[in-house]
Amino acid sequence: MTRYRNVLLFVILAAFWGSAFMAIRAGLEFIPPVLFAAIRYDVAGVLMLAYAIYVTDRWRPRTRGEWTLVLVGGALMIAAYHSFLFIGERRTPSAAAAIIVSLSPILTSGFARIFLPSERLTPAGIAGLLLGFVGVAVLSLSNSGSGESLTTTVIPQLLVFLAAFSFALGSVLTQRIEAELPIETMEAWSMLLGALMMHAISVARPSESFSAIRWTPDAIAAIAYLSIFASAIGFLIYFDLLDRLGAVEINLVSYVAPLFAALTGWYFLDEVVTPLTVVGFCIVFAGFCLLKRNAISRELPRITGVFTSGR
Repeated sequence: MTRYRNVLLFVILAAFWGSAFMAIRAGLEFIPPVLFAAIRYDVAGVLMLAYAIYVTDRWRPRTRGEWTLVLVGGALMIAAYHSFLFIGERRTPSAAAAIIVSLSPILTSGFARIFLPSERLTPAGIAGLLLGFVGVAVLSLSNSGSGESLTTTVIPQLLVFLAAFSFALGSVLTQRIEAELPIETMEAWSMLLGALMMHAISVARPSESFSAIRWTPDAIAAIAYLSIFASAIGFLIYFDLLDRLGAVEINLVSYVAPLFAALTGWYFLDEVVTPLTVVGFCIVFAGFCLLKRNAISRELPRITGVFTSGR
């Protein structure tokens, strides 16, 4: 068991994060989107804060830099990301949403070249970035049915793209902020602050209110799964793997998750994965490999060793 520990945790994380797209789609039948996301992180934030208090000696931010870090993370990586994602997923299949979100590592590299002076985008890197956008364009075609309007096809997927855009921008901007805060503490407070922001957004949306929630067993199950498994436990696994795997390796979760999104979407929601969806995914993944080609070739022997050695 020890020998395959890293592989097992990697697959579990991909399964939790991939099936989360299905759980979002399922829960949106009963709960307004932004309010749904806010409630998810009410629960997840409290659980993560309890964990941060248990494992760290810095369970709350203290300096201006630390609060700035939490503010940026909460605003972009939690509130903006999940608001766009949950609204967009009302009309975007689970697998398609997961594939668009898998563009985040590519966008992160692009933003890094803009905001981080030490980074530089090569011609091959530009090609990889463009390939990612081509993959999303193909994905849009795969989910556009004849006779369907722009509102019901492209705009929801654009919202999911804006979710990936927000997350990537937030992940780069947080690297520019000088603050030494344990990642568990940063995640906990970002979740709580992001949840508060999403409650404010939900109040500002005329179509959303607590009275609009239908508290069915499926709705409660969706909230519980997303809060406990996809968020709290998922991030704990992520932190554990982050100590063993580098940034390139952990980003590969984004490209395994769509497989679980497709399987769970098909099994629970009768969603169909079209050939063009598969082509779009392959193009996005090719863009990631091209953009990260040097890091992948450099880290490949270590990835294999870490996954099989159990270290």
